[in-house]
Amino acid sequence: MSPPFDTVLNEAKLETKALKAKRPGFTDDRYNETSYYIENALRKVYPYYFTFTTFTKGRWVGERILDVFAREFRAHPAEEYERCIRAGTLTVNYEKVPTDYKLKHNDLLANVVHRHETPVLANPIKLIHVDEDLIVLDKPCSLPVHPCGRYRHNTVVFILAKEYNLKNLRTIHRLDRLTSGLLLFGRSPKKARQMEHQIRNRLVQKEYICRVEGEFPEGIIECKEPIEVVSYKIGVCKVSAKGKDCVTIFQKLGYNGLTSIVLCKPKTGRMHQIRVHLQYLGYPVVNDPLYNHEVFGPMKGKGGDLGGKTDEDLVKDLIHIHNAENWLGMDGDSDLSMFNSRKGDLEDSLEVLEPKGDDESDQLSREPSPCDENCENNTSVPCESTPHPLHCRSDREKVTVATQTGHEAPDLSFNPDKMTVDKHCYECKVRYRDPKPQDLVMYLHAWKYKGPGWDYETELPEWARVDWIDSDPLG
Repeated sequence: MSPPFDTVLNEAKLETKALKAKRPGFTDDRYNETSYYIENALRKVYPYYFTFTTFTKGRWVGERILDVFAREFRAHPAEEYERCIRAGTLTVNYEKVPTDYKLKHNDLLANVVHRHETPVLANPIKLIHVDEDLIVLDKPCSLPVHPCGRYRHNTVVFILAKEYNLKNLRTIHRLDRLTSGLLLFGRSPKKARQMEHQIRNRLVQKEYICRVEGEFPEGIIECKEPIEVVSYKIGVCKVSAKGKDCVTIFQKLGYNGLTSIVLCKPKTGRMHQIRVHLQYLGYPVVNDPLYNHEVFGPMKGKGGDLGGKTDEDLVKDLIHIHNAENWLGMDGDSDLSMFNSRKGDLEDSLEVLEPKGDDESDQLSREPSPCDENCENNTSVPCESTPHPLHCRSDREKVTVATQTGHEAPDLSFNPDKMTVDKHCYECKVRYRDPKPQDLVMYLHAWKYKGPGWDYETELPEWARVDWIDSDPLG
């Protein structure tokens, strides 16, 4: 059976306290919220109940909680939020409040949701080095490093904890979700600080391999163009004189008549640095869903030519492309992501979403295909929408879920006994077509890292062979 409603809130309280205390990792209860299964070469997560939290915004102080949600969040009509508040699934400071409760400074809003995660490739995480201080691994593409946006259990840190029993890891550096390759975690605060210091002070030499469009020039190509973050909200950057200093060295390793294999040595660590510099040079990564796109203008951003678009135009067009092609996404479970509109205008939701940080950008690749079938017969995990509220406690007591403990392998096929269903969950009523595995691959790989007294490298992916030809160039 699913845990009692009070247990869910208590777990959320414990996690909130841990975050405030800046303690790493999650509780075992969080790891055991749900489990994985493999289907169509994808790693999927059985839907589960989860509590999103956010603090009251300054502009809401003194307003009625129902008025705020009716105005600011259009995922549901006001009557829906009224039902959540009355049912106690939408709480203030983890306490049930009346619908006319007036929000105060530092009030913590909590929303219990039936959460559906986005699938990732089922490729295993390859451990390269493990000792008492450090873990080095080869990250598969499509897998985020840590919980963000529509990913929580389908992340490196959760899989390591659940299937390898490697917990309380400290992130030393990050890779974009679609980038594969070398990833380091600290197992002790001292080691993590030491490695972070080396990277921050540019004492670590990094080598990446990528496959780009066209025949890359011969010789050593140095790109020193500064990079500016155009929008943290949707995770996009560009070359700009107003940007931060940035240096990447490129060298062609081979050409197969259509595309080139290029060695990349970033000397700085800006967001999307290699991808943006390659776009600027006119040789974007072959299957980069963001920077190899005409949304950047007829030249696809070559030489900084955005077709005369302003930053505002670019962001607006990227949002439009998201709606049409369904590949752009946003990081962050923070702030208002727990109430984003599931079907409404993305631009409207962006106006109130305030994610923090500048790490990976999510590029979604699934296309919604609504159907009338009940979720009990639905073996696809939806991803387009953000989670939505539970509406009554009795629903939680009617469904069952088998949770995963210790370090167990995922189910090798879908198990209907582990599928939870909530009658008020929009996701449970919609079927989404699975992404094609090739749509979750980007030809950019972190190959080698070398620092003072240490060096690690991974095997190269198949696409990095000089004579490799894409068997499905049009996707």
